[in-house]
Amino acid sequence: MSSRTSLPVPWLRFGRIERYVLVQQARSLAIALGVIAALIMLIDFVEISRGVGSDVDLSGLQILSLMLLKSPQVIIQLLPFVFLFGTLAAFVGLNRRSELIAMRAAGVSAWRFVLPAAGAALLFGVITVTALGPAAAAADGLFQRERTRLSGAASGSEQPEAVWIREGDDSRQMVIRAAQQDRNNARLLGVTFFIYNNDGDGMRTFSERIDAAEASLSAGRWRLVDAVGAQIGQRAVRYATLDLPSSLADDEAFERFARPQSTSFWDLPAQIRRVSDAGFSTTAYRLRLQQLLATPLMFAAMSILAAAFSLRLMRLGDLARMSVAAVVLGFAFFFVNQAASAFGSAEVIPPWLAAWLPPLLTALAAFTLLFYTEDG
Repeated sequence: MSSRTSLPVPWLRFGRIERYVLVQQARSLAIALGVIAALIMLIDFVEISRGVGSDVDLSGLQILSLMLLKSPQVIIQLLPFVFLFGTLAAFVGLNRRSELIAMRAAGVSAWRFVLPAAGAALLFGVITVTALGPAAAAADGLFQRERTRLSGAASGSEQPEAVWIREGDDSRQMVIRAAQQDRNNARLLGVTFFIYNNDGDGMRTFSERIDAAEASLSAGRWRLVDAVGAQIGQRAVRYATLDLPSSLADDEAFERFARPQSTSFWDLPAQIRRVSDAGFSTTAYRLRLQQLLATPLMFAAMSILAAAFSLRLMRLGDLARMSVAAVVLGFAFFFVNQAASAFGSAEVIPPWLAAWLPPLLTALAAFTLLFYTEDG
């Protein structure tokens, strides 16, 4: 008896059938990605031209460049549908050409071509999270800054925008308000420091207020110039210069916290620590991190779901009904994902549960249908 016939799990082999199915899936995924990307870029082009373009005179090339910065993040968010539609189209094509029937008639288990397709989706999900996602997040951050700059230039307002910063540790918190910032000289102008002390129970008590003409951050300390400080129940004290310890990096006083969607996967853990140290809620950032970690599972689950519906076509022969059912179920899980994200953002459920529940439900539904189709 040959060694090949003694393999305990023959559907784990990667032979000619698996390669052929993967090639068909890759072609369909490329077509689905092209269609969805073109639709998104068209919508973004119109939105930017009506939004930013209505405030400031932009050329077609400028609108196109802004669109190329914004669209990748939206495309990545819709990649689960690319795997749903692409895999569904690939297996429906195989079914229409009776290739799936021939494979099954030859005794080939459905697991032999479904699991490689899911594995490829899982691998692409890892690449998306670790490489494509960070690039799209950086582009989205650049788009947000460029849109803000163009909108500010279009408004022509000379009124500087107030800057708010919060930092601290377990023992002390500082809320900093500046009338304006001088980025060229790395200074905050017209600045006020509100200092709070934290007790052992986590309660904050106001301790001191310090007003200064300007403040600069360097080497882990705030240097205040022409400052006036007053503690509760004491007279005000004037300082020509005053140094206050700081936990911020030198450039963080002049940067806003990036949106979770504009933060790279690799930067999210450090960003979560920064936001937590500043005393703000980290729920949105923790939810975003967990959603990124669950992305490969979502891609694989969508691929298995689409393949399972395609296998049912071979037995039921109702192409339209089953295709519509797969699409409807995919959109249903998308809305479940949106609802779970809303509950997670509102802290109704933990962020990890909000992120992992939709892909787990999708995977369970896909495996249930596949087991029912393959094993009865």
